[in-house]
Amino acid sequence: MEFTVNDPAETEKIARLFAQCVSPGDVILLKGDLGAGKTTFTKGLATGLGIHANVKSPTFNLIKEYHQGRMPLYHMDVYRLEGVGGAELGLEEYFNGNGVSVVEWPQFVEEDLPDEVMTILIKKVPDNDRQRVLEFTENSAHFQRELKQLVKLI
Repeated sequence: MEFTVNDPAETEKIARLFAQCVSPGDVILLKGDLGAGKTTFTKGLATGLGIHANVKSPTFNLIKEYHQGRMPLYHMDVYRLEGVGGAELGLEEYFNGNGVSVVEWPQFVEEDLPDEVMTILIKKVPDNDRQRVLEFTENSAHFQRELKQLVKLI
């Protein structure tokens, strides 16, 4: 399923709406080029969960936890794990926890990811610096239901 957005505010809006559909234990993989809008999407998701903290990419921390919303948000930027993997980070504790996990650059920890995930590819649109295509791909009935909920909200 794809959504075209015209600016970062629309990216955040889609993510805020999607936050109404997510459940504890969900793992969301964000893919896209540098500057595509992965952290912008995460900011919108956090707002939709009722988290009003300043969400930034956890590039140097790898994982930032936000606990003040309707469920915890575990924001992971695993770009620095290229060639190393995340085996020693205890990612499964987050993935099996009571919050939603968002993983930026998931290709660097593929072997540590659970079987059921929602993947969101954020693609830049040529000749338009602000426009993006958000491509949602689910691999389970659980995430299919969440996508159907999202479509009803939009």
